[in-house]
Amino acid sequence: MLRVLILICCAALPVQAQTQVPTSQAQISLSFAPLVKQAAPAVVNIYAKRIVQSRVSPFASDPFFRDFFGDMGRAQPRVQNSLGSGVILSSDGYLVSNYHVVGGASDIRVVLNDRREFSAEVLLGDQASDLAILRLKDAENVPFLPLRESDTVEVGELTLAIGNPFGVGQTVSSGIISGLARSGAVTGNERGYFIQTDAPINPGNSGGALIGMDGALIGVNTAIVTRSGGSNGIGFAIPAALVAQFVSQARAGETRFMRPWAGMGGQTVDADLANSLGLQRPGGMAITQVQDGSPFANVGLGVGDVIIAANGRAVNSPSEMLYYMTVAGIGAEITVTAVRDGVQEDYTVAMIGPPELPPREEQTLGARDVLEGLTIANVNPAVLAQYQLPILPSGVVVLNTGPIAPRIGLQKGDLLREIDGQDINSPEDAVRALRNARRSVSIVVERGGQLVLLRFRL
Repeated sequence: MLRVLILICCAALPVQAQTQVPTSQAQISLSFAPLVKQAAPAVVNIYAKRIVQSRVSPFASDPFFRDFFGDMGRAQPRVQNSLGSGVILSSDGYLVSNYHVVGGASDIRVVLNDRREFSAEVLLGDQASDLAILRLKDAENVPFLPLRESDTVEVGELTLAIGNPFGVGQTVSSGIISGLARSGAVTGNERGYFIQTDAPINPGNSGGALIGMDGALIGVNTAIVTRSGGSNGIGFAIPAALVAQFVSQARAGETRFMRPWAGMGGQTVDADLANSLGLQRPGGMAITQVQDGSPFANVGLGVGDVIIAANGRAVNSPSEMLYYMTVAGIGAEITVTAVRDGVQEDYTVAMIGPPELPPREEQTLGARDVLEGLTIANVNPAVLAQYQLPILPSGVVVLNTGPIAPRIGLQKGDLLREIDGQDINSPEDAVRALRNARRSVSIVVERGGQLVLLRFRL
């Protein structure tokens, strides 16, 4: 009976409310309010407009003819609006967002948390990385977030995602870092490298901030895995280390993001491949292709070697290797650890830009030519990097098909091998052969390692 009375008395004791602002790390973990007040002013809403060409078909209202004729209607300009978020990175108004939010926009309006509005311009954008660096016009002493060293991020850390989901206004959601080094088709970007979080991320959060408990920017929210269109607890953010490279190049005046030249291809080492290579366990990236003169070839690495680390950090996929090279930057050196015939060795690899060798000799066919708008060039590392093409052998590559070439089956990335029986060794050869074409034209292209014959009549 006494024990029961004691319990009742203890339960009846009043609880004293804590009114002081948390100051220690332990106190902050119990309340995110001070952290949000510190970080939220640097997270902005972005409203972008772009002009797109859409085709209006006269058969749009008829299902049968719409399917039969497709989008063969007249092209009309149309204003497309997009809504997203961004993060201010410096007091002079440098801002990061996703490329899919601001890429190709003609008018960008940025609204701060305190309701101030600024116009902004894109300084540097890259569709492959889905990042863009903007600058606020006439902005001074604006709030900003510092960048966190990506090497210090660990699975299990508490995080906050700040953005403008569904356009309802700035919103904060909490979660943890649930995975690192995410890449592949599930992220929507085969070449990307992401931090995974379970903090709810929804449409409109794109370009927003993922911050840690120190208030620094861990990453830029960019994608979710969903079946319903809403958050299912699997979101992805681009690491701050990659953002830092973009800012550095934008400040240097670059208008196109430059990655170091790898000059090699590879694949993840699974259990079967590990057995065939004599490895004790799966792991690493096996080199499957190496271009002559590439920085990896210059230090002696070749097909069959397995890269297991870069600067002491584990490498398990080509996208991870590309990420570590990219955050190191052109002009740096990285230490690559590789295994060959069971022997582990370190190599110092220089990070260089993709060379323009041989010269691209880019040419575009004019209005009077057979395939108007077709753009072709010699294959070289700079061309492959600029157009995100896979490693290709030497030859003449299609960079842009124009409006006519797709109708005969030509695709971006095709290698032109023959036109009407004539070998194609340069863009000039291709232009000359097409201008001398008669009523019937045959083109042999290489696509995915296979030869494809295309025929059409003029």
